[in-house]
Amino acid sequence: MNRCMIQDIRNHLGESVKVQGFVDNYRDSKAMAFIVLKDITGRLQITVEKEKLPEVSEAIAGLTPDSVITVIGTPVENDYVKLGGLELIPESIRVESLADALPIARKSIPATKKKQAVERSSIDQRIDYRWIDLRTDENQLIFKAQTCLVAAMREFLLQKNFMEIHTPKLIGAASESGADVFEVKYFDRSAFLAQSPQFYKQMAMASGFERIFEVGPVFRAEKSFTNKHTTEFTGFDLEMSYIDSFRDVMAAEAELLTYALGKVKEAYGKEIEEMFGVPVVVPTLPFPEVKLADLYEGLEKEFGYTVPEEEKGDLTTEAEHLSYEWVKKHYNHEFLFVTDYKPEKRAFYHMRDENGMPLGYDLIWRGTESTTGAQREHRYELLKKQAEEKGLAEDVKFYLEFFKYGCPPHGGFGLGVDRLTMLLVGLPIKECMFLFRGPNRLTP
Repeated sequence: MNRCMIQDIRNHLGESVKVQGFVDNYRDSKAMAFIVLKDITGRLQITVEKEKLPEVSEAIAGLTPDSVITVIGTPVENDYVKLGGLELIPESIRVESLADALPIARKSIPATKKKQAVERSSIDQRIDYRWIDLRTDENQLIFKAQTCLVAAMREFLLQKNFMEIHTPKLIGAASESGADVFEVKYFDRSAFLAQSPQFYKQMAMASGFERIFEVGPVFRAEKSFTNKHTTEFTGFDLEMSYIDSFRDVMAAEAELLTYALGKVKEAYGKEIEEMFGVPVVVPTLPFPEVKLADLYEGLEKEFGYTVPEEEKGDLTTEAEHLSYEWVKKHYNHEFLFVTDYKPEKRAFYHMRDENGMPLGYDLIWRGTESTTGAQREHRYELLKKQAEEKGLAEDVKFYLEFFKYGCPPHGGFGLGVDRLTMLLVGLPIKECMFLFRGPNRLTP
């Protein structure tokens, strides 16, 4: 007998079906037993009349929450049942796996007359037992929404004739600078874990691929302990040839995110707002744009926020947060492109204008940086000079070779899937990754 998912049970009233899942709740009395069964699609009440079903009653003796069971039975309508007015009358129940007492509390439980309140375990305790924590509706919704988001971005780009590539993560030189990389032993020499697929994305442009994207792991050896940093995350990277300006890249990203958020809102918007209190807002095009210096001027004028002159070449974390209030006030928008960063704050491969200003941007969503993008320098001599300025010419010698034999003008961006998910549901990054990796976290 094939398994029936709980969401499809109503289509099989009066038929014999097989359902499988975790025991979400279990109430046992002398005459009756009630099991709430949970699978990835929903919950279903299993009603056991012990006198009529002695074999079933014997099978579930000692059943515990989070045990895994297989039930064969007949679904019927019952208006008294809160779970959709349906219950399953079992013919047989098989316990596949009996669960021990859970080592964490996944949710806070208020006190009753008979029981004390239960405090929710800390996020770090829950990550220790992440596979148990992930069984909640909230966590499963996060990853359903993330799946939808990534699938929609893929779908959008495939419709635009982009190719998906898969670049190596073991590389012979640091991918952006000599810092913040993990060094690993590679037979008789050293290798590094890729900070991004940047060099190979650009190699694809030199290969004539014209439009590519990649979804894959990214590694950053940063000892950061914020609610948005990790040492490994999933990157979504794009590169495109024959652009006229970095604004072509900005427009492509704005269209991509608008399409993807529209798909997420359609599929899960109501559930996300109900569970997390965060509406899924589909942005309007074009996204607002501001120069970094003008943003600082606006933040000082409207919020009294100032930073030392030497810090104004980059966007501070507090300025990121305040930029959300600024863009909502002036544009009624959640996204903001910030341009005109100082050269010393940008990667050596960013193209610069005649005044030395990098032709790139950061995209801020809900007060947090989500993307860095730019037009790349594709002319060999200029690129080599910019690498030399940062003392990287020898380290990136193999990369510079990509530009010796013809390369079209191009640009692209990289964004973090996990950070996008974090901003979508309004939770810290640890809550939005299948398994978090940070300076103090390598297991499970």
